[in-house]
Amino acid sequence: MVYPRIAQARLEFLLRQFPIVTLLGLRQVGKSTFARWALPGFDILDLEDPATLLRLETDGQLMLEQSKKTVIDEAQRLPALFPLLRSHIDRHQNHKIVLLGSASPKLVRKIPESLAGRTGFLELGGISILEAGQEPLWIKGAFPRLHWSRPLASPEDWLPAFLRTYLEQDIPQLGFRVSSQKMMRLLSMLAHSQGSICNLSELGGSLGFDYHSVSHILDIFEGTFLVRRLQPYFANLGKRLVKSPKLYIRDTGILHHLLGIPFNKKALLSHPKAGASFETFCIEQIINLARLEDPAAEVFFFRTQTGVEVDLLLKLRGELIPIGIKLSLAARNIARLERGMGYLGLKRGFIVHMAEGFTEIRRGIWAGSLARVMSCLFRTAKPASPGK
Repeated sequence: MVYPRIAQARLEFLLRQFPIVTLLGLRQVGKSTFARWALPGFDILDLEDPATLLRLETDGQLMLEQSKKTVIDEAQRLPALFPLLRSHIDRHQNHKIVLLGSASPKLVRKIPESLAGRTGFLELGGISILEAGQEPLWIKGAFPRLHWSRPLASPEDWLPAFLRTYLEQDIPQLGFRVSSQKMMRLLSMLAHSQGSICNLSELGGSLGFDYHSVSHILDIFEGTFLVRRLQPYFANLGKRLVKSPKLYIRDTGILHHLLGIPFNKKALLSHPKAGASFETFCIEQIINLARLEDPAAEVFFFRTQTGVEVDLLLKLRGELIPIGIKLSLAARNIARLERGMGYLGLKRGFIVHMAEGFTEIRRGIWAGSLARVMSCLFRTAKPASPGK
């Protein structure tokens, strides 16, 4: 059974605007299945098939001429394809091509260079809470294979296999020659410091790597959608602000595997990293939906040297929205968000917590579950009226 994805509307919009759409996302996040479901009239060329890859290498123009609507899966495997696509689409302006890839344009530089002005970009994240239940997505991670496959894949077995393939096969196929053991050691350390401020020298010193090696591996992790660097928000406040990014392993299932947390709620809530895990899950859910509704959306965190912090600052449709994310609604968390809003001159903010319900706990500060907060922020989530 194929499950609908909320990204379909954005994909259809981009196809009306551009001759080429580049659909990006972490491996196994469901890009191929989504494309087959959302684009039933398109022919599929899968570059993981050696025969298809060879045919495109040797006679790509002829293959592209065969169909007016084409999906090219794992397009980053053939960088020489992108200049060919540019000339092809310039000659056949009624053709539509969708490229699927597991590496960002920062890693595959020929995409933006060759297709500038001809392609729109869409990142497909993991399963949204608008598509499945929140609790299993948080506990097991948001990969479709863990929720929608028949029979269901076991996270205990599937996630370690995914990481091995990612480190030992997918990264080398992108042209990077980095030891899989080095990458796994860095991933494990990131998991144990989830959501902390990035200090490359400290990371390298703990692992025996130099600064440049750590930076290079992080670039790979970020460019293949495994790790997020959440940038700090700068404002001229006359206060000392934290200026380094925070690092997150983006999928909580991978995080829990690396931390050795059993995939059940009781074990997760009793673990010291439960709060960081919940914060990660909420941040990813909010960012993924924000960028579907507003491609210009930006995300930051805010922290002063004295400890005043806003977990997520979301710039959505021109408005800067502060969001605190905590397992429980404690007075200190409310005060911290309130002070952050005061420093930034913001009148509306939210706190996401585990409990159900939705209420205004301070003037302009609304607190509730992730689903209720998202319903206030996003049209796709059927926004409620309170708070604005």
